[in-house]
Amino acid sequence: MTNFTYPRAEKLKKNTEISLLFEKGKWKSNGNLRIIILRDKPAIPVESTKFAVSVSKRYFKKAVHRNRIKRLLRECYRLNKDLFKEAFGEKTLAMLFWVSSEIPEKFQDVEEQFIKLCQSMKKGI
Repeated sequence: MTNFTYPRAEKLKKNTEISLLFEKGKWKSNGNLRIIILRDKPAIPVESTKFAVSVSKRYFKKAVHRNRIKRLLRECYRLNKDLFKEAFGEKTLAMLFWVSSEIPEKFQDVEEQFIKLCQSMKKGI
């Protein structure tokens, strides 16, 4: 049985981890999604998978719209966590961005792009 939770331990919140992610992470894009990934390496140890989402204020002025997209992105991660870990690894820091000024119509659209992003990463390995 798969674990469909998104516990506090998996949330990327520390400023030190976020700055490390931006300094040494790798970017990957697919459609309206962009992700920055930092995998566990001997030089950069990562204890466990941590995930965060971000939506730009430049594209969405209203907090209601930003929060809706963040909820959709978190839900995609939560439901497809096994696919994410298979594509990006067990010990990974990641932050997912929505890089379009369009508000997604349906959850299925966002989920489809998330799955394509994970599958393209699996092929690239």
